[in-house]
Amino acid sequence: MPGKLYYPQCTVFIVKGKTVSGNTFGNIFRITTFGESHGPALGVIIDGCPAGLLLDENVIQKELDRRRPGEPGNPAATPRFEPDKAEILSGVFNGTTTGTPIAILIKNTSQHSKDYTDISEKFRPGHADFSYFEKYGLRDYRGGGRSSGRETAARVAAGAVAKAFLREKGIFIKAWTEEAAGIKCGTYDESEIDNNSMKAPDKEAAGRMLESIDKLRMDGDSAGGIVAARIHGKIPAGLGEPVFDKLDALLGQAVLSIGAVKGIEFGAGFETARMKGSESNDPLSTGSEGEILFGKNNAGGILGGISSGAEIRFRVAVKPVPSIRKVQKTINTAKKEAEIAVHGRHDVCLCPRIVPVVEAMAALVITDLYLRNLASRI
Repeated sequence: MPGKLYYPQCTVFIVKGKTVSGNTFGNIFRITTFGESHGPALGVIIDGCPAGLLLDENVIQKELDRRRPGEPGNPAATPRFEPDKAEILSGVFNGTTTGTPIAILIKNTSQHSKDYTDISEKFRPGHADFSYFEKYGLRDYRGGGRSSGRETAARVAAGAVAKAFLREKGIFIKAWTEEAAGIKCGTYDESEIDNNSMKAPDKEAAGRMLESIDKLRMDGDSAGGIVAARIHGKIPAGLGEPVFDKLDALLGQAVLSIGAVKGIEFGAGFETARMKGSESNDPLSTGSEGEILFGKNNAGGILGGISSGAEIRFRVAVKPVPSIRKVQKTINTAKKEAEIAVHGRHDVCLCPRIVPVVEAMAALVITDLYLRNLASRI
């Protein structure tokens, strides 16, 4: 029978000799993140990365820089500046993975914990403060602890390793801000995504997004949006496991585990509910060299929970930042009604900083399933 051990803020189930907790993700390529927003550091342990992968701190740092807070002049982002310097502690020798666990540490250097004194006994509406308190009977109110978006730095570090593995296989992942603050992109220029603060493929739309977000910032409010992603290149057909580890199910779990994400759709998504079967189905044909072609991609590259070899596409809904300066009604830890206006350093729109996190989580899923797929047939 499974045993059950109780620790403060941690419930660990022991099943067939393995420990399973909510801080670990993956099967073969497996990560465990640790650390809090205002603690000394965050980090990740990666187990199951094959030996022989070329990897150094610059590969990881490049991805962390895309997520890093404190971009000067960006009204969407928090003014909290963190260098997010990645330190590889183990698992890499002479720039090559050794096959042993990879430990990556990211130190916190700019905590202003006093900014959160006012919410030590009040719950921020829309935040995880209340649910964490109800679950554990206590909470780290300094920035939200494990529920803070800062936890995603560890995911991005792990995702950088997964992306390095996928590049070796000719598989690439690109995400972008498709909509923010009610402004939608009208064009798609992939080269533009990393050239503007919104990480949008439409330069003109990105400018209007920033204008709208700046007005919200001055008003003490925040904005949500939509982040889209494509997984392309040499994607093999066959990624995904029946029945419960389907590719879209695991991508859904991975992306929905990002704190601000409230929804996900693949391919045509919810629009398929308004289609006929003849409109929704993706016709198959063969190319001049015998390759399989899809006339459309309403399925988003996934059929029956298994990759078809077509480009994988999905979109995610990102909610507005809950920590805002507007006065809101709430309750305190004594369950008494109160009012709260959240001060401190917070993002106004999370979309641009979630873009690399979405890529990281998708990379972790694809890498894990790629390795699992190697055992699917003789």
